[in-house]
Amino acid sequence: MLPGHCKDVAVKKVEFDLTAENIEREIQGKRAYTRCDHYVLRHGDDIAVVAITKAEGKELFRPITDHRILALPGDVDLVVDPTVDVINPSSMARVADAHPGRTVVVEGLFGHVSFVMPNEIVRLDVLDVVPPRPSKLSVLVERALLSGLVHFPVVPRYEEIDLNELASGVRTPAIIFPCEASGLSSERKVHYLDQVPDVVDEATLVGCDLSGRIFRTLYHRDIARVEMCPQELAPRDGRKRLVKCCRVREGYQIKDDLAIVPWGATVQEVADAINALLASA
Repeated sequence: MLPGHCKDVAVKKVEFDLTAENIEREIQGKRAYTRCDHYVLRHGDDIAVVAITKAEGKELFRPITDHRILALPGDVDLVVDPTVDVINPSSMARVADAHPGRTVVVEGLFGHVSFVMPNEIVRLDVLDVVPPRPSKLSVLVERALLSGLVHFPVVPRYEEIDLNELASGVRTPAIIFPCEASGLSSERKVHYLDQVPDVVDEATLVGCDLSGRIFRTLYHRDIARVEMCPQELAPRDGRKRLVKCCRVREGYQIKDDLAIVPWGATVQEVADAINALLASA
């Protein structure tokens, strides 16, 4: 029920109590502007939200043929916040998240008005490795949501796989990470695979399957490995989740409830992956 644009929402101040009977009586026989699909009716501090259907045609104003009351004053909260872009679904979702079970009418940026209904919020888990912090994927998701490229009212939940925590279980004298990342630390000797180190110690690789293959190619032997690939470590719990994986070279892949983007993903790839994942629901 989230309107496609605030242009689809007409705000009308009325002089009658916002009951179902009064609203029906007021709407009968009226015409509405061609772009209008919803009314936000205001009577004093009371607000009601109504969806309307108009007769087919090309006229600027067409007869209202049907209506549906989406929310009466007892179920509506008004939020006035000039920082909220009401045509950005995720911005609206974050406002609604603070008003569970309520229809939220928002007067936001530029004075534009729109609304979001209860239970429209889409939850998305975002799983990535750290350090560095913040995780790259969390930054890309925030930028994608802010840009308006994501077409769903998404509220993300960020999950982290801490490489230092994974490394804390290593018992060999040395640890190998795929590459150096700010914030990695260990009491053991640390090597970075991308530097092609002279590995003479007994070591454990904290890395993905590709890192293991690279190690075997460089050193012609196997090595103990601790899995760090978000795709492999992601829970299969039915929740919609976004991860990154170096096996995806460009674009994205969808596997059941998992959207997978490249390790070096762009904002556009992240937005496309989120849209594809949620469209498949």
